[in-house]
Amino acid sequence: MSILENTISPGSAAYHVNRDGMLALIDRMRALEERTRAASAAAKDRFHKRGQLLPRERVALVLDPGAPFIELSTLAGYMFDVPDVNKSVSGGGVISGIGFVSGIRCMVSANDAGIDAGALQPYGLDKTLRVQELALENKLPYVQLVESAGANLLRYRVEDFVRGGNIFRNLARLSAAGLPVVTVTHGSSTAGGAYQTGLSDYIVMVRGRTRAFLAGPPLLKAATGEIATEEELGGAEMHTQISGLGDYLAEDDRDALRIAREIMAALEWERPGRAPSEFKPPRYDQDELLGIMPMDHKRAVDMKQMIARIVDDSDFTEMAPNYGPATVCGHARIEGRAIGIITNNGPLDPAGANKATHFIQACCQTRTPLLYLNNTTGYMVGKAYEEAGMIKHGSKMIQAVTSATVPQITIYCGASFGAGNYGMCGRGFHPRFCFSWPNAKTAVMGGEQAAETMAIVTEAAAARRGKPVEKDRLDAMKAQIVGVFDGQMDVFSTSARLLDDGVIDPRDTRAVLSEVLAICREGDSRTPHRMQFSVARP
Repeated sequence: MSILENTISPGSAAYHVNRDGMLALIDRMRALEERTRAASAAAKDRFHKRGQLLPRERVALVLDPGAPFIELSTLAGYMFDVPDVNKSVSGGGVISGIGFVSGIRCMVSANDAGIDAGALQPYGLDKTLRVQELALENKLPYVQLVESAGANLLRYRVEDFVRGGNIFRNLARLSAAGLPVVTVTHGSSTAGGAYQTGLSDYIVMVRGRTRAFLAGPPLLKAATGEIATEEELGGAEMHTQISGLGDYLAEDDRDALRIAREIMAALEWERPGRAPSEFKPPRYDQDELLGIMPMDHKRAVDMKQMIARIVDDSDFTEMAPNYGPATVCGHARIEGRAIGIITNNGPLDPAGANKATHFIQACCQTRTPLLYLNNTTGYMVGKAYEEAGMIKHGSKMIQAVTSATVPQITIYCGASFGAGNYGMCGRGFHPRFCFSWPNAKTAVMGGEQAAETMAIVTEAAAARRGKPVEKDRLDAMKAQIVGVFDGQMDVFSTSARLLDDGVIDPRDTRAVLSEVLAICREGDSRTPHRMQFSVARP
C-alpha cells in the first residue's frame, strides 16, 4: 500500500481563499442551470392546461427513481443566444444525460420544449451530436423524448442545415449497431425533424398531441395548394392506424412514458447490478477538494492531494516518482475499479513526457482505463529543453494518447494550456468523457503571455522599418489581447462551446468517475447484435 499523506491545512488563510473562490464559481454555475430550469418551467401552466408534462417532468418519469443520472453539457450555448450575462439561457434547448430506464443504462435526450417551443438553440446541434457520439462509443441504448419546433428560421444558417443531417445519420448508426432507439414523440416532429421520429426502432405517439409530417399545413399550401389539418397530415391516430409510422398510441404524456419504460423492460439487455463492492473510501474529506485549487493558475498545486480525496483508501502507487517528478503517473482504484492516473505538478518536461508515454502504453497492455487530471501550463520551452528533445518526447506522448486502446477520461482541474492540453488528452483527442471543474481554464497560452509575445513581435517589426512604437498603442494592443484570451479561457466560455461534457462540483468528482468507469466497462464488454442496415419501418 502507498497511502498518500495529507498536507492540506483547512484552517489556513490560503485554503479559505481557494474554497471561497471555488464556492462562488459553483454558485454561479448552479444559478445558470436554475435559470434554464426556470425558463422552461415558466411554460408550466400552458403545458398542464393542454394535458402535457414539462420536459423535465418527462425526463424524471422515464428514469428509474433514485438511480444515478449524469446530466451533460448544462452550460451549452451560454451567451450565444443573447450576449447578456443576466438573460442568457444555457443548455442548447436539450436535456441530455446518462441514466437508467427499467434497469438499463442508456442515454436519454429530450427537447426542452418549454423554451421557444423546443426550437434548436445555439450549440443545441453540437450537444445532440455529442450525446449521440457518447451513446455509440459506450454502446448505450438511446431514449429520446421529442417535441420540437425545429430550426429557428430567423436564425437560419445553411451550415446548421447541412451538419444537422448528422443527427439522423447517427440515429441510423445507433440502430445498425444494435443499440435500440426508443422515441416518444410528445408533440411536433416536423420537416427534417420528422426523421428524428422515423429513424427509430420503437415509436410511441400521443393521441391529440403528436405531429409528424414533412410539411406542415402552411408549407403544404404554399408548395402544392393542398389544404389539410395538422391531425390529418401527421396526427398520432393517422400514423398508428394508416401510415404505420407509430408503433404505440398513448393517451397522454404519462401513458407514453409508461409505454417507453415497458419497451425498455422487455428488451433482452444487460442490466448492471448495483451490488456493493469491497473497497475503502478515501481517508480524507472530499469537501476539502474545494480548497485545494487556487483561483490563480500560476500558483503551484500538489495534485496528489486531489488524488488522495478521490481514490479508494487514498492508496496511490506512483510510477517513477523521481524521474520527471512534475509529471505524476500512478495506479489506484475508484470504488474497486482499477485506473491509471496522469496529472501535473508543473509543466511537462522531456523526462515527464517520456514517463507518461511509457505509463500510457503499460496501462493499455493491462486494459486499465486512464484518467488525466489537467493542471499544466504546457510543455517546457527554452534552449536546454529543445536540446533535450522536448518536441520528440512531447510528440511521442501525444502519439501514445492518440493511439491508446483503453477508455480515457479527462478532467480539467486547473490550467490546460498550449500543447499540454493535447498531451493531457484534451477534448481534441476524443477522451471517452471530459469534464471540468468550475475554476478550469483552457487556452493556447495565458493572456499575458500572448500579449507580451505580440508586443515583442510588433516592436521587432517596427525596428526593422526604423520606426518607433507608440507606448500607448502598444499598451492598448496588449490590453485587447489579454481581454480576448481571458474572455475565452474560463469554463463558462469553454463549456458553452461544448469543449467538455459538463462542469462538475469538485466534491462530486469521485461519484462521477465511478459512474463513467462503469459505463466504459459495460460498453467495452458489450457486443450488441449488429444489423447490416438501419431498421426499416413496416
